Amino acid sequence: MGITKLADLIRSDAPGSISYKDITDYTGRVIALDTSIILNQFRAATPSLSPLTGLFFRTLTFLEHGIKPVFVFDGKPPGEKTPVLEKRAETAGWNYSNRTGAASSQTKECHQLLKCLGVPVIQAPGDAEALCAQLVREGIVYAVASEDMDTLPFGASVLIRQLNAKKDSEVIEYSLPKLLEKLQITHKELVDLCILLGCDYCDKIPGLGPKRALTLIQKHRTIENVVLHINRQTHPVPRLWKYEEARKIFLESPQSPAPELIWKEPDEEALVEFLCHTKRVKEERIRKRMVRFRDMLENKREEKEKAEGNGRQTRMENYFRVTRKRAQPAEAASSSTSNGKRAKSK
Repeated sequence: MGITKLADLIRSDAPGSISYKDITDYTGRVIALDTSIILNQFRAATPSLSPLTGLFFRTLTFLEHGIKPVFVFDGKPPGEKTPVLEKRAETAGWNYSNRTGAASSQTKECHQLLKCLGVPVIQAPGDAEALCAQLVREGIVYAVASEDMDTLPFGASVLIRQLNAKKDSEVIEYSLPKLLEKLQITHKELVDLCILLGCDYCDKIPGLGPKRALTLIQKHRTIENVVLHINRQTHPVPRLWKYEEARKIFLESPQSPAPELIWKEPDEEALVEFLCHTKRVKEERIRKRMVRFRDMLENKREEKEKAEGNGRQTRMENYFRVTRKRAQPAEAASSSTSNGKRAKSK
């Protein structure tokens, strides 16, 4: 669910924090992806097919555009999120049982596929959105790509939505610093606003719309003060309301050790073995897509060499550089480049 009607509120009250871009604008960028969102998109679009195939095609598209994807997977969800997860599972027609955060068989298959594709995979200790936001804050990645708006209260300075392979698809980019400036609130106040709007970690005050919630936060600054200035008859405060716990999840999520990010050339034979021989995808389909991938990269290299006046051939391996994160996040943040990468020749 993310944050209820936050996108609508931003469009109406802080449109200057939104940019509309093309996928080509992210060439050379390191992007953290909330993997569960991508998988859910493929499940919804093609419920009869495995989302692994969609993940394969989309990852190659990112690489063809020069995007360095980092796939982040959910870990153990906060206990406060259990009611939401149970409700989602019930709506989808299955029982929710993963309270430990243990990787499912499909998650393990996704890990294997992404390893064959040569892209980094990170297992978050909790919600993937929180770790994605941490990677942005530390300068390890440029932005988070997710359809859920809750990466903003988690502190991601750049959120990208609709980053996909569709032709003429408009990518939407949200800037957290600009959003706070336009709304004239702090990050902590944004978190309280998101709790009032409705988040995954606690109930919301019934009948309190987004415009009214924003006005109350701008005037009173905290949930505690807001509660003192609303009509309890029309807006009853939930009993045993866990807003403080939700606030803590957004502001004090567990930090993970700085990851090492490595991109390698996709292993075509391993992909064929896994997708075709194990998952029964047609081999011709995978081979044909890999030929197109190699041809596109070769064309891009030739165009670049021609533009630079350099006739030397560049090996494919040079396209997939190694990015390493130093041991201390503070050191890494101070040495980060403007596009969120630390590259080292492989």
